[in-house]
Amino acid sequence: MLVTLEGLDGSGKSTVWDRLAADDALPSDTVFTREPTDSWYGDCVQRSIDDDDADSLAELFLYTADHAAHLAETVEPALADGRLVVSDRYSDSRYAYQGATLADADAFDDAMAYVRRVHEPWTRPPDLTVYLDVDPETAARRSGATNKFEAADYLADVRENYEQLLEADPDRFVRIDATQSPDAVSEQALRAILDRR
Repeated sequence: MLVTLEGLDGSGKSTVWDRLAADDALPSDTVFTREPTDSWYGDCVQRSIDDDDADSLAELFLYTADHAAHLAETVEPALADGRLVVSDRYSDSRYAYQGATLADADAFDDAMAYVRRVHEPWTRPPDLTVYLDVDPETAARRSGATNKFEAADYLADVRENYEQLLEADPDRFVRIDATQSPDAVSEQALRAILDRR
């Protein structure tokens, strides 16, 4: 089973991911992974995140390359072995974030739909997505707004894209109020995974 953790920057995904990794309730052979990856593809993605002038379309294809490699080298082999995979960010992040980034480009009638089409040959839908829901202002404050993807106005557009994804696939998503305590959020995320297994 492939479980993904999604939400705005500052929603607490990494905290939940760390706590799940330390929890004995999940199988000991669970694969905990994340995007961007630690590969050279992921390094290129991180460099583009840190570059305020990076071309948005080029950035999308860097993310797509990292995702394709992640799927081929980590996710699919683990799933083929019958292991649980928990990923901190996955393709929905691209749909929501790059969809918002490219929305102002004149070349796209529906930027998020374009991003989804680009990913389609290189992705595998998650079995469960835990969506940590937080308002854009809280997310920006928590994340420190340290890069171009963490500004509250941008995160508002990202959140709208996430809402479209949840509406389109409600059976896959479990929404958790991420303004709760880290303990409460982590416990609910764990329960969502255990209930789906």
